[in-house]
Amino acid sequence: MRAKIEMVKALLDPGRRVVVLTGAGVSAESGVPTFRGRDGLWKTHRAEDLARPDAFAARPGLVWEFYHWRRGLVAGCEPGPAHHALAALERQIPNFLLITQNVDGLHARAGSRKLVEMHGSLWQVRCTACTHVREDHGDLPPLPECPACGHLLRPGVVWFGEPLTPGVLRLAVEELHRADVFLAIGTSGLVQPAASFHQLARERGAVTVEINVEATPVTGLMDFALHGRAGDILPELVAGMAG
Repeated sequence: MRAKIEMVKALLDPGRRVVVLTGAGVSAESGVPTFRGRDGLWKTHRAEDLARPDAFAARPGLVWEFYHWRRGLVAGCEPGPAHHALAALERQIPNFLLITQNVDGLHARAGSRKLVEMHGSLWQVRCTACTHVREDHGDLPPLPECPACGHLLRPGVVWFGEPLTPGVLRLAVEELHRADVFLAIGTSGLVQPAASFHQLARERGAVTVEINVEATPVTGLMDFALHGRAGDILPELVAGMAG
């Protein structure tokens, strides 16, 4: 493991283009539920049954109750060592992009700025009828209304069955095709399109690295696989870098 860490550390040179993908495992280390296994239920509902446009259309009050709970929970969480290490890595790698599947905003709170939140953010709300979108960290009413047109607001996240925000996937693919190094951290390797990112990077010559507590469906396809907590491994990778 030590030898692998040193080899990956050597790859993270300021002259290289680095793209990082993070998933639920990084947030889990900060206490954010993954909604998998024992975390899969909220009250008596499966999270994936609520994070859907048809669920919101049928029961907007219930779906908003779920998201109010999530916002309150995440507000009490702090960025962990992995979040801070990635923010530090960004400061040392001029050509760096962090793509996250997480919607909790913890990367931004840790200081990441070259950041793409591909599934949106719990802290964004948008109108169901007009183009109004805003970031809002305050307390929202049970069924928030648009200040511009009076229609119902919805969480600014990508739900199951919805496409990504226009431009997000295009930017990710462009950067993956230009990357010298690609790191997948805390991801399940199951959710598309992110599950194919390693392939997009590798087919253009990038070195691919996985950091996860356990093996995933893509582990055998990576050049390096570091098994352990991201909060333990990432600080080692950035240790000794200036700044």
